Amino acid sequence: MVLMCGFAPASQALDYPNKYVRIIIPYPPGGGSDAQARTLALELSKMWNQQVIVENKPGAGTTIGAAYVANAAPDGYTLYLNSVSHTVTPSLYKTLRYDPIKSFTPISMLSKSPFILLVNASLGVNSIAELLALGRSKPGKLNYGTTGIGAGPYLAAQMMIAATKIDAQHVPFNGSAPLMTAVLGNVVDFGFGDPTALPSIRAGSLKALGVTSLKRSPILPDVPTFDETIKKGFDMANWSSILAPANMPPEIVKFISESIAKALKSPDLLRVFEAQ
Repeated sequence: MVLMCGFAPASQALDYPNKYVRIIIPYPPGGGSDAQARTLALELSKMWNQQVIVENKPGAGTTIGAAYVANAAPDGYTLYLNSVSHTVTPSLYKTLRYDPIKSFTPISMLSKSPFILLVNASLGVNSIAELLALGRSKPGKLNYGTTGIGAGPYLAAQMMIAATKIDAQHVPFNGSAPLMTAVLGNVVDFGFGDPTALPSIRAGSLKALGVTSLKRSPILPDVPTFDETIKKGFDMANWSSILAPANMPPEIVKFISESIAKALKSPDLLRVFEAQ
């Protein structure tokens, strides 16, 4: 299962929330972050007796969603589910409409999981070694998909390309769902996905060749790590957390953090996270 993280249990109630709360997602619907956000929103809605909704604001390597949140009122009614991309965008964009640290208030970690190297079963490769051999036999002919330049899967792919020196062409997609469709449809030869690919892996339509975490994942215990197969020390785990605009009142930060920690202990949420 995916590792969930949080803080201390929820404490005294405030005059918050007294209207609906939004969780902004910088990705399109259908991916792992979207599923996490909607599951968390449902749990918080029940806990707070107030509607928590999810809004997708994808594009520009997650910077559209991040800028929207950074410029929102720091009142606790606009939250942001971010991931690895948030730490990378400053090195990819010359100008941003926000500071990735100073413009936000950290609230809580949510999850940590690996990226997964995926191929269509019809490609005829059963290991990373076989995929690399195929790539080297066809320089520049293989293509691979990610969720876009600067996203976590793209970084994992670039680390693999740098370590193995294979020549393959990058094809970016706007989110996890289109990427999975492309790998399933043989539009790309291989791709870097997240645990939302598990149903297709278990059904046999996709093969998982490796995971990017330093240790094998409990959700795919038979799949080797890149540390084992490509390069020692290879570690590119995905994570997600909740941020809010800068200068949030400390008492609201504490309340939201404690509420998320309580939600992450809910058997219903854990079952849904694991199923996803």
